[in-house]
Amino acid sequence: MARDLVEEIVTERTQRNAEFPNMLKEAEARRKLARRLAAARERKDLSQTVVAARMGTSASVVSKLESGADVKVSTLQRYLAAIGERFAVGI
Repeated sequence: MARDLVEEIVTERTQRNAEFPNMLKEAEARRKLARRLAAARERKDLSQTVVAARMGTSASVVSKLESGADVKVSTLQRYLAAIGERFAVGI
């Protein structure tokens, strides 16, 4: 039976780095959050360019954030303020 290519890659990387599965989970969590943020921006009918201007940054920074890139908390806070949301940590 043929193995799944993704499964093979994950197995190989996990053998080299035992933390790799956790890294995958963190990346997936960032992507899910990014999709939620982009949806919130779109519901408010804001473009990435407008949000970037409100943040005092470039649209490419907004695009990276919305694609799930690893960004600073301060960048996330500025993004949320720019779309009219609050930053709250629920620990």
